[in-house]
Amino acid sequence: MAGFHPAAVEVSGGNLVLVIVVALIALGALAMAYLFRSEVLAAGEGTANMKNIAQAVQEGADAYLQRQFRTLAIFAGVAFFVLLALPADDLTVRIFRSVFFIVGAVFSAAVGYLGMSLAVRANLRVAAAANEPGGREPAMRIGLRTGAMVGMLTVGLGLLGASLVVLFFQDEAPDVLEGFGFGAALLAMFMRVGGGIFTKAADVGADLVGKVEQNIPEDDPRNAATIADNVGDNVGDCAGMAADLFESYAVTLVAALILGSQAFGDKGLVYPLLIPAIGALTAVAGVYLTKPKVGEPGLTTINRSFYLSAGIAALASVVLSFVYLPTSFADFEGLAGSNTLELISGQPEGNPALIASVAVVIGIVMAAGILALTGYYTGTEYKPVKDVGRTSLTGAATVILSGLSVGFESAVYTTLVIGAAVFGAFLLGGASLTISLFAVALAGCGLLTTVGVIVAMDTFGPVSDNAQGVAEMSGDVSPEGAQILTELDAVGNTTKAITKGIAIATAVLAATALFGSYATSSIEALDEAGALDELTGFFVFDPSVLVGVLLGSAVVFLFSGLAINAVARAAAAVVYEVRRQFREIPGIMEGTGRPEYGKVVDIVTRDSLRELITPGILAVFAPVAVGFGLGVTALAGFLAGAIGTGTLMAVFLANAGGAWDNAKKLVEDGNHGGKGSPAHEATIIGDTVGDPFKDTAGPAINPLIKVMNLVSLLIASAVVSTSVGEDENDVLRILIALVSVAIIAGAVYVSKQRESNLGDDVPLADKPV
Repeated sequence: MAGFHPAAVEVSGGNLVLVIVVALIALGALAMAYLFRSEVLAAGEGTANMKNIAQAVQEGADAYLQRQFRTLAIFAGVAFFVLLALPADDLTVRIFRSVFFIVGAVFSAAVGYLGMSLAVRANLRVAAAANEPGGREPAMRIGLRTGAMVGMLTVGLGLLGASLVVLFFQDEAPDVLEGFGFGAALLAMFMRVGGGIFTKAADVGADLVGKVEQNIPEDDPRNAATIADNVGDNVGDCAGMAADLFESYAVTLVAALILGSQAFGDKGLVYPLLIPAIGALTAVAGVYLTKPKVGEPGLTTINRSFYLSAGIAALASVVLSFVYLPTSFADFEGLAGSNTLELISGQPEGNPALIASVAVVIGIVMAAGILALTGYYTGTEYKPVKDVGRTSLTGAATVILSGLSVGFESAVYTTLVIGAAVFGAFLLGGASLTISLFAVALAGCGLLTTVGVIVAMDTFGPVSDNAQGVAEMSGDVSPEGAQILTELDAVGNTTKAITKGIAIATAVLAATALFGSYATSSIEALDEAGALDELTGFFVFDPSVLVGVLLGSAVVFLFSGLAINAVARAAAAVVYEVRRQFREIPGIMEGTGRPEYGKVVDIVTRDSLRELITPGILAVFAPVAVGFGLGVTALAGFLAGAIGTGTLMAVFLANAGGAWDNAKKLVEDGNHGGKGSPAHEATIIGDTVGDPFKDTAGPAINPLIKVMNLVSLLIASAVVSTSVGEDENDVLRILIALVSVAIIAGAVYVSKQRESNLGDDVPLADKPV
């Protein structure tokens, strides 16, 4: 068994009623998602030309996701049977752990697909609204309602899955939920990597040929990569990010419920569900209480929505904590007796209601702090982005250097905020390791109360970006409407960066809690094997731990390198195809010839699906290789290294990319020479470097560290049993490790041998005539 409990935990009586209420709230959130979708679809669709362009984007996005899901179905099928083979308390748990692995994967896919499906219909509605007199507020409202639909879908499916598992499986719920979280995380990682490669290959290729070489606007219909670029915004930023935030939601709940059953007994299986349920209600309040005001900056409106819902959630969570939880651990019914953790750390002390409420508030405050920090480092109105924009006057090299500096610096301060939240929550547990780890998980639950608004903020970005693309490609939007869409696009760039920062924080809290679950599982397995003396190997100065830390850090670097290199290869193919079309199709530049948009869509679809395999194999098999090859303590170090390095790397990549993107927007707004100037070309190059940073490698690190933690949690008892005790089998564990290493090495080797489909007739240095 991956988790363990101090006593049998039964959810009955009032607690059972509360879980049913949570399930009903989840269904209510899904109903609100349907309502928001209806509001968006009721808006005007604009001209026939705008509809035709949006239809092409819809068809491309739908075709890509269907092909991606067919590919991922193979991985899901293999993982289903592998989970069946892993140890658990009984056969029923093993079966339903695998079943809910599929449920988690399907829910993650559904959030991504349905979010994308609405986003590709909302873009022309936002463009049409902006084209009307006084259209700024209606356009912004449509964008926010689209995001609200995805947010409610995320909250509703996450709560529904977790509450149903608790309802039907009681004390076995944490073990079954491991499968649910693993399915959500694995599918989200694949969607993040695949969608990120798709969108950034198209974006980089379109910018390099269209903007730099041909000096035409970003979404000019003469550029063969424009449709693929707009499709990519939806499969990457909508479908990928929605799936990412859903799995963050699911995995955080999994970690909280695993630790909650150990820390608070039956109430520990209910309380972590109640907090996000409050968040579902406050997210709806945030959507309806916040309306765009005439002349108010768009980011101010969106931030107000976040702070309002976060403040209400914090207050409601504190009240709930003191109403629902006892003020003494002696009053808990599900904590009879001692367990291994209490023997090595200490008995729980303090006020459970106070500990829980402070932990939840810490998570909410951390989200607000990261929102402010990320907004400062990536917003067009603040000094960091203005400084990056100013360096464009001296060329692309200084733009890149200044953007790297912003990324490095912001990673430090963001990590300090996350670290303070994790350590502050951990200290709440006092002498009891179980309570301390549960407090960290509850901080993650506090952050979950803001997820509905966070997803809305994130989806607003690609919708506004696509709306500008539809407007520019159609040519049917007035100059005033185009300016509104440009402003909303810049706001969307900042909200995307902000939500990436908060998603990273969620990932760290969830991974830390899962890391704690891994530690408790390992300790229990060692106790059962009569090998508690092996605990000395967990000391940080043990060489196996240090080697594990290095390997965990190395995996993050390798994963990032593979993702960025995949974008580079696919983008090169796009560049060659767009150049070929400019050269060979008569009349493109004059507007009399029609580019072959479908060929570019085919290129990035094929390359993105081909390239997502290797990072996925690395994430799944690296912890298996380390655990079985070097032991349970090395695997602990591996997870610590991955969490630490992954946090810094993800923030660095996301914020550097966001700063470069908005520096380009500053220049395009008329600063430093405006569009077509040398400064503009310099910022375009900075933006193309930042594209795979912020939209491919950076966001994919979030599910990476959670997938590796979940894999480690699932294999922990098997690693211990084959390493020590009566079932020790060095031959078997070394064989498993060697096979895992061989699979990773083979996948990386095959990836390195691939070359882009560049064609035979165009030398790299040549440009189209």
